[in-house]
Amino acid sequence: MATPTLLRRLRTLGRWRCDRGGPAQSRSLAALVPGVSQVDNRSDFLGKKPHRQHPGILHLRAVRLPQALVNAAQLLLLKRSGANVEKQVQALTNYLWSRHLPVEPEELQSRAVHLEKKILENADSTQKEENLRGAVLSALRRVTYHWQELSYNEGLSLVYMAARLDGGFAAVSRAFHEIRARIPEFQPQTLLDFGSGTGSVTWAAHSTWGQSLREYMCVDSSSAMLDLAGQLLKGGSESGELCVPGVFFRQFLPVSPKVQFDVVVSAFSLSELPSKADRNEVVKTLWRKTSHFLILVENGTKAGHHLLMDARDLVLKGEEKSALDLRPGFVFAPCPHELPCPQLTATASASKPLACSFSQLYHPIPFSWNKKPKEEKFSMVILARGVPPDAQRWPRITQPVLRRPRHVHCHLCCPDGQTQHAVITAHRHGRDLYRCARVSSWGDLLPVVTPSELLPCSAQDPPDA
Repeated sequence: MATPTLLRRLRTLGRWRCDRGGPAQSRSLAALVPGVSQVDNRSDFLGKKPHRQHPGILHLRAVRLPQALVNAAQLLLLKRSGANVEKQVQALTNYLWSRHLPVEPEELQSRAVHLEKKILENADSTQKEENLRGAVLSALRRVTYHWQELSYNEGLSLVYMAARLDGGFAAVSRAFHEIRARIPEFQPQTLLDFGSGTGSVTWAAHSTWGQSLREYMCVDSSSAMLDLAGQLLKGGSESGELCVPGVFFRQFLPVSPKVQFDVVVSAFSLSELPSKADRNEVVKTLWRKTSHFLILVENGTKAGHHLLMDARDLVLKGEEKSALDLRPGFVFAPCPHELPCPQLTATASASKPLACSFSQLYHPIPFSWNKKPKEEKFSMVILARGVPPDAQRWPRITQPVLRRPRHVHCHLCCPDGQTQHAVITAHRHGRDLYRCARVSSWGDLLPVVTPSELLPCSAQDPPDA
């Protein structure tokens, strides 16, 4: 009769022999994780680097603002702030985070018709038309989000700086890092920042590509915001030299269709527009101004995600073509495909879809209420001119990675336009993929190939004991 110790040794021996089964065995798929296979070794992407430095790792460590920007922000708040600044900052932060998109006229009319039918079913049929209209309007106000445009005067601009300057810098820095890490040879010379606000995009771009950028065009409709951004660049004063050379401020986008910029950015600005038609018009204009990359960033909420996916689909449809630049567009990040977003096409039987968002740790400006490191949750989409690379795209990790003993949970957005919850083990998927998954984080790319690209193989995974 076999003892438990002998059985364990036999199982271990069986696994060792299976591991030495040759190339065909190493390419077998795991039955429990149908969309994830072995690590993509075709291009020898690791070289002599360890797994913790595989090229799919794109997350940033905790971001620090330039010291000159920190000093200028502290000086401005010290000179101009009044009482209860902390409460104002918290109130504005909560309001911006909970803000919804404005309701479109078509949706408003549909709701009114539905409420009218509901009221008529429960009310007296002889009700006067005036009373019915008043009842519908009253019910409509109760169930409709009241979107209001923010008017940034000098006081509100200062509060916005204290609330959002550091978080916005962190989010945009992460987007810029995606481009620099994947295309290190890209050296932009011109940048357009739509809805520039306090100028966090300019500071982040200078920190990323300061050696090559020669022109920063900052566009914002608020003159108070432009003045504040200029003072931040001058060390907190109204006069003096700019810390970042080549920065220009204006309240309107350049009119000439011939003017293009290497990088065009809209960070937390599309959500400030009053209608979908206005957003579409701005996105079309920004795409015409784009020579290489269009970067759109919004809050990591469902509203922010929906807004970005609308802009993404608008560009990918290719309806807005310029006679001066006929190159099509494709998604550079975060999506590994140009198909509809799987988060928006989830079936009714699936769990409630989450916003496709990412998180960036940063050190905030050390105001009296702002001491500990924070996380900025944001959604982004980076669109590029040209055609997608021929090489296989790797899936994106869309949620925090759960590391457990001998297995790793990864939620992936895959090149086939589907999402997948992959449970990766060294036994089923190989040591390379397991180690790459274990050191990866939310927002990274996982270097795996899809089943359709694997060689035919009749070998099967050895069953778990």
